[in-house]
Amino acid sequence: MEKIKKITIIGSGFSSLAASCYLAQSGHDVTVYEKNATIGGRARQLKIDGFTFDMGPSWYWMPDVFDRFFADFGKKTSDYYELIKLSPAYRVYYGIDDYITIADNLTDIIFAFEEIEKGSGKVLNDFMAEAKSNYDIAIKDLVYRPGVSPLELITVETAKKVGQFFSNISKDVRKKFKNERLIQILEFPVLFLGAKPSDTPSFYSFMNYADFGLGTWHPKTGMFDVVRGMENLALELGVKFQTNANIEKIIVDNKTAKAIQINGEIIASDLILSGADYHHTETLLDQEHRAYSEKYWDSRVFAPSSLLFYVGFNKKIDNISHHALFFDVDFYQHAKDIYDEPQWPQEPLFYANFPSITDKTAAPEGMESGFFLVPLAPGINDTEALREEYFDKVIHRFETLTQQSVKNNIIFKQSFCKNDFVSEYNSYKGNAYGMANTLLQTAFLRPKLKSKKVKNLYFTGQLTVPGPGVPPALISGKLVSELINKQFSEQ
Repeated sequence: MEKIKKITIIGSGFSSLAASCYLAQSGHDVTVYEKNATIGGRARQLKIDGFTFDMGPSWYWMPDVFDRFFADFGKKTSDYYELIKLSPAYRVYYGIDDYITIADNLTDIIFAFEEIEKGSGKVLNDFMAEAKSNYDIAIKDLVYRPGVSPLELITVETAKKVGQFFSNISKDVRKKFKNERLIQILEFPVLFLGAKPSDTPSFYSFMNYADFGLGTWHPKTGMFDVVRGMENLALELGVKFQTNANIEKIIVDNKTAKAIQINGEIIASDLILSGADYHHTETLLDQEHRAYSEKYWDSRVFAPSSLLFYVGFNKKIDNISHHALFFDVDFYQHAKDIYDEPQWPQEPLFYANFPSITDKTAAPEGMESGFFLVPLAPGINDTEALREEYFDKVIHRFETLTQQSVKNNIIFKQSFCKNDFVSEYNSYKGNAYGMANTLLQTAFLRPKLKSKKVKNLYFTGQLTVPGPGVPPALISGKLVSELINKQFSEQ
């Protein structure tokens, strides 16, 4: 393969970091440019007064995908960071002193289901066998295909499961389970894919295997351990990083990407790969070089935005697990407020994460770091007043459900919402997770890894193949690097 002189990567999220490693391994000269002061994209870290927070992803699922990534370089995950399996994985709260604990193993989860709905234990066992089969097909094979052709989805295995692409998770789960709480727990994992369970093909039940089958893990001092590990691997491979480097323009000459412009300076390149927001990246091109119109982007189903609060408490919090979901209000009404009639939800579901339960470095001794998240419709109105109003709602419910007073123990809080996703990450409509994995936005129906209009311009990340989430981001980086290497071997 002809070695090219220089590859420029825009953005330093998981997909860019993965791609940088693969491309450097192939002998290319790779530089990553990041607009913010630190790398990691949405997986940055926030440190305040002895408290540490992961600003973005906080669930470590699909450990095998991370293992496979490091194995591609003859390394092990444990060479770069330590993992702790969470026990319990998480809790789901429905009322005062009323919650379901999801254990760290399938046997106990089956037992918990059986206790709640007689006969559901065996049904869950069969459902999980199907989910595992889907996982083996999807995560070990299909998602490692570049989304170039519809034929990629047609295999002997998928042919047997074709019906699962035309039914949906919600319908499937409701056929098998009657208890509303169990249904919600089984519908929850697909929310990571960015769409309502009723709009997500049944085949995506592999997310339930990721949840119950593989468990929930925590890198010893947070998700930023993974960013740091990937950065260290990239540096070992010769990748260079430049932060505070906001790309102003992608220079195209003769329909070929030639350079980027940063602070007025032109930096020439043989090939440009963007892991930044896809829509934003295309705005760095002159109109005639954009592959997708504003109308196209506006017609896509985007994953939710989020209202996040990073909170420092001056005491330990009781009656809580590392990860906790608060489903004490109408699950489906909140989903409607995100996808069907976008508005701030009257009664929001929310998620709370207390990393200091597992990681003592996350908060000063005797204190707790808390991270609260409310999913919101992308493109929604975002004001300080609304953020405050929703913080009060969340904390009031949290205090009521966990039977304790915490509001007066808050040392500080910092919020992050739609406007911040736009300003910090150039995120389209302030979405938090990318483009949803609905049937019409799966695989080859997603925006392409390779520009259709500009030679030597490629894309990676959650708006392209395979989709939202940290494991898919690692895979996206691998897929695009393979396409790039293929192009150069053919020249």
